[in-house]
Amino acid sequence: MTLTTADLVDRAQNGRVDEIDPAARPKRRTFTAAEKHAHLDAYDALAKGSEKRGAYLRREGLYSSHLAEWRKQRDRAGTTPPAGRVKRTTEQVELDRLRRRNARLEAELERTKLALEITGKAALRDQPGTAGSDARDLRSFAHGVGAAGEEDAEPVVVEVAEPST
Repeated sequence: MTLTTADLVDRAQNGRVDEIDPAARPKRRTFTAAEKHAHLDAYDALAKGSEKRGAYLRREGLYSSHLAEWRKQRDRAGTTPPAGRVKRTTEQVELDRLRRRNARLEAELERTKLALEITGKAALRDQPGTAGSDARDLRSFAHGVGAAGEEDAEPVVVEVAEPST
């Protein structure tokens, strides 16, 4: 948009700014990988040094720097044109989501087991009348089953001495 002197004076006197139509702004052109390869192939098919190459660039609205950059991209990716991004099926998406959830839940289970083991040992050590050193009692307590609930377990009596002062 070109501003004339009259436009500037009108803005200065009225304090009014005309809205610029956003649709009038030019959009940056984008090219898919297939379009880039098609332009490269068409340009390379023309004879080197011929005027037809320049005419092709002008007709398509391209610059030689576009072609140079596209050649670098092609060489980095390989010689075959990329087919584009591969879409994953809904089953693959769901499977990935469930795998991440499973891994998260397994890690949470391990943390919970460790916490139960730690708190279970501390609770057994602090309870009078339990065998805090018996590993079987600790495991059963940590899993929520008391040692007295086992059929072959014999009750263990531990005398706790009062601390002397």
